[in-house]
Amino acid sequence: MAALAIGAAGVVSGAQPHGRAPLATEADFRRAMTELSNAGRWGATDDKGTANFITPAKRKQAAALVKEGIAVSLAHPVVQEGEGSKWVRTLAPVRDTGTADTYAMTGTYHGSTFSHMDAVDCHVMWEGKGYNGVTAEEVKAANGCPRGDIDAERDGVFTRGILLDATLLPGKGAPEGWVEPGVAIHREDLEALEKLEGVKVGAGDVILLYTGRWKRQAARGVTRDHAGYHADVAYFMKERSVAMIGHDHIQDVGPTGFPPEIGNALHKLALASLGTTIFDNLDLERAIDTARRLKRYEFLFTVAPLRIEKGTGSPVNPTALF
Repeated sequence: MAALAIGAAGVVSGAQPHGRAPLATEADFRRAMTELSNAGRWGATDDKGTANFITPAKRKQAAALVKEGIAVSLAHPVVQEGEGSKWVRTLAPVRDTGTADTYAMTGTYHGSTFSHMDAVDCHVMWEGKGYNGVTAEEVKAANGCPRGDIDAERDGVFTRGILLDATLLPGKGAPEGWVEPGVAIHREDLEALEKLEGVKVGAGDVILLYTGRWKRQAARGVTRDHAGYHADVAYFMKERSVAMIGHDHIQDVGPTGFPPEIGNALHKLALASLGTTIFDNLDLERAIDTARRLKRYEFLFTVAPLRIEKGTGSPVNPTALF
């Protein structure tokens, strides 16, 4: 493997491994958006994208991974107070017969706070188009996502999950047990983690990247920068037929190293080009503790979004079953 130098923005400099296209510039990004596209792969009206890799056979394989019967939530507790977006819970009068509460949100669950699932279409577009050609004009006309909305996953996701512990990477894991903000995790890093953990990512898998975000946030407070996937992970996703991806932050390393007009490059490559659903802001602390104790980083991954027709996503509480 060629030597890599990581700058403060987490962007690779130096030679790329033999035969691999670079993904560091705007031109690289534009090329990748085209060459990685799954538009039309499962038909012109497909609304599931790479979730199509989760077949009945894959679900049966995933079910066999439940050995200890240990269930672990992968969601962070819902924020109910403070500034910014929050979940407002109002309790009705408490009587001898019981009570009830009502829920409302200030702002949106999209962003860097709530554990949520991005629908494959509409939430993120590139140059006016989302996955499989859905246009901004169609979204406006439908007053929501006309296809590829979150209700496309109404039957739930039931597949093999793989937890990739970025703190195991030499030179990237800090002594405190997290990856420092601004550090990028590249496709070569994912391959290194496969060897370190004794796993192999395959078709229909959900890959979840642990960087220790919540542990660091509890110790050091909120930071603008964050560790995360580099955009070149999109090539790994395509090569391995990954069904969905998740992270304990918002996927993309911050800063991304790309121009502002591109923004979060992996979000666009995953959602608008590959058609790959994303799970943002997962809390993987208990899951990583369980995986380390059991010395097993694969498990049955399950989640079901709220049934919101034309919705661009949903708050979720995924579960890992070991």
